Amino acid sequence: MLSKYPLSEVEKAFLAESGVDQITTLIPYLTVDNFPKLGLLTACRFLEWASTNPQGVISLPTGKTPEFFIKWTQYLLDNWDSKKGKEIREKYGLGKVSKPVLKDLTFVQIDEFYPISSKQHNSFYDYVNKFYIQGFGLSKEKAILINSDDIPLAEGKHFSEIFPDLKVDLSLRFRDPINDLEKLQQKSIYMIDEWCGTYEQRIRNLGGIGFFLGGIGPDGHIAFNTRGSHIYSVTRLTETNFETQAVAAGDLGGIEVSANRLVITIGLDTIVYNPEAVGIIIAAGEAKAGIVKDSLETPMTNVYPATVLQKLKNGRFYLTKGAAVKLTDSLDAYYQKGEWTFEKTERSVIELCKKLNKYGHRLKIEDLKSDKYCKLIPGLSEDTVSQVMKSIEDKLSRGLTQEKNEVLLHTGPHHDDISLGILPHITNQLHEPSNEAHFSVLTSGFTAVTNTFVIETLLHTKKLLDEGKIQMVNFDDFFEVGYSLKTDKDVYHYLTNVASENADARKRGLSHRVVRALVSVWGIKNKAQLRETINEVISILRNSYDGEKNPSKIQKLKGMIREFEEELVWAHFGVQVKNVHHLRLGFYTGDIFTEQPDKTRDVEPIVDMFRKIKPTKLSLTLDPEGSGPDTHYKVLQATAAAVKKWSEEHDTSKLRIIGYRNVWFKFEPYEANVIVPVSLGDMSVMEDSFANCYLSQVNASFPSYSHNGKFSTVAKRTWVNQLNDIQLLLGKNYFYLHERAKVRASHGLIFFRDMNVDEFLATARELEKSIEGML
Repeated sequence: MLSKYPLSEVEKAFLAESGVDQITTLIPYLTVDNFPKLGLLTACRFLEWASTNPQGVISLPTGKTPEFFIKWTQYLLDNWDSKKGKEIREKYGLGKVSKPVLKDLTFVQIDEFYPISSKQHNSFYDYVNKFYIQGFGLSKEKAILINSDDIPLAEGKHFSEIFPDLKVDLSLRFRDPINDLEKLQQKSIYMIDEWCGTYEQRIRNLGGIGFFLGGIGPDGHIAFNTRGSHIYSVTRLTETNFETQAVAAGDLGGIEVSANRLVITIGLDTIVYNPEAVGIIIAAGEAKAGIVKDSLETPMTNVYPATVLQKLKNGRFYLTKGAAVKLTDSLDAYYQKGEWTFEKTERSVIELCKKLNKYGHRLKIEDLKSDKYCKLIPGLSEDTVSQVMKSIEDKLSRGLTQEKNEVLLHTGPHHDDISLGILPHITNQLHEPSNEAHFSVLTSGFTAVTNTFVIETLLHTKKLLDEGKIQMVNFDDFFEVGYSLKTDKDVYHYLTNVASENADARKRGLSHRVVRALVSVWGIKNKAQLRETINEVISILRNSYDGEKNPSKIQKLKGMIREFEEELVWAHFGVQVKNVHHLRLGFYTGDIFTEQPDKTRDVEPIVDMFRKIKPTKLSLTLDPEGSGPDTHYKVLQATAAAVKKWSEEHDTSKLRIIGYRNVWFKFEPYEANVIVPVSLGDMSVMEDSFANCYLSQVNASFPSYSHNGKFSTVAKRTWVNQLNDIQLLLGKNYFYLHERAKVRASHGLIFFRDMNVDEFLATARELEKSIEGML
């Protein structure tokens, strides 16, 4: 157990609540139910430490990961002696702790992109000043920060003069410069290296970091110490890898920027220099489960940077249960504690097939009895594997059922979520004429459209206007009412030119819709004003830095481009524009931390949509732990609240709710109760519609860390891998000899969960409870 580790009172309280009674990993960990609760745990531990170390040295993370850590810390400080504050403190080990004073702590910035202006709101320097120095009331004078503008360079020049394209070529450390600019760059790189050495020494002169809190990247990076970083690494200017660049793309305005930007980061040895340091890594969601297992169960290695925390007696991982799900401890507890369910039988048998790389029908009873988990199956017999195979066949059978007379409402947090999640299933539904289908994207999705894409589109639109090729602007009533009409015609003409492979005409179709959006958003009254507005938007975007929050009207324009893209996808199947609903929920603002969903602003529009459509089947992205973007679980909260409210005024006893997942996170076979076969034709439809319709996403400015390319390719790979898992259980001949052509044609599978209202609300309720009364 944890007896060999010095647990704090806060940690003891959260450990007791977690129910974990065995921890065998090389670094101890604590688990909580969800992402917001993770913030409460880290806030309590930080305040506990700060109370006894009022002049200590702290280093705290940036980005979206610490959202609830920051919010809970501020909440507890503001409500230390209130009734609610005292209740939380008593419950979680802070009852006897004096209220900490943070002003004398020394803050150490973990990392920063280089070069980046400290004035940019997407710089970590700005983040640290806003949320920690000002937000926590820390001392700016004592803080050790990374300000790119202040790092001295050759001849006293600014980085914009030394590195005019903002690219730093580190090969100049080792090769001769070829021109005068490179000579300045080489000298500047050496000066930056010297600055980094001084930064490191300043930290060590204070005895090192006393409290470190950081997230973990998909490759296992902590700070910007990516896979392969030396265990004894120190503060340095360095390159990153693709996974890290993909994660950073959201901060910097696209992979095009993050791939070319270096970073200054403290090293792994910086983090653990102080042997008494509290070093905590936080991770949420099952998407992190693999790297968490590798980091906690592998001896110290540069392949998994977070293993360096093994050097600290106070090194910890704080995890959501999803992030801990692959740990050996978690698996042992899952199988050995509580009632044995058929889900456990299913999971253990499928995992055994994968472990032995053996088809289900070839598993022997000896294989089952020799396995750590299969041997626990009650009534284990030769028939056990057959029962599991039958269960999976039943799920496939449900996926083949032809639904009729359904009112379908498919929802997604972002544009392309629905398509990437369950498009082949939807095409089956749309082939049945008695079904009525609606689609709704709940947020504007504007952050996924780059400034470059909008600038290029507007320049082309201006060119077409000059050539008289956007004729609708000449109609008498266009600027009064015409701009809002014939949107279905826009979509139809665009797709006609997809069919005819006329790329120029497709661009023209996009420009038509952009003109309508401009007139709608800016209230334009004539052609001259239209031209002025286009020039104004281009000027604003050209003078914006990548990743800068846009003015609200430009956000709306970007969102309307995404909405057009969504309409194009569903028009492939004859769905009219009126059946594609754009909700633009208000919590989605483009800020680093979006607000929590509001009952009036964000829930009521969803309820209104339910009232109008009266769906009999509702689909949604089921991501309660926030494995993907934070928008996912915030939309889940709002949707759950809307379903609950609608249930109070409408009979929802027969409403079915489909929980799906996509490129951010996937179901395991035992978690899903419906399996849908996916043919090569289905994959082609999804890939083609993505490439032809999601114009702003084709170049993958914000890619998945698992693939440097389109999300549609990531989705396809997921479907193929899911088929491989099931083929290993059922055998390949089950598929190619099946009586149904749909199964014979399957080269991928989609998993999802079909729930009634009560089952869905139970899934979402824990997330809701964790935030209640806090914000």
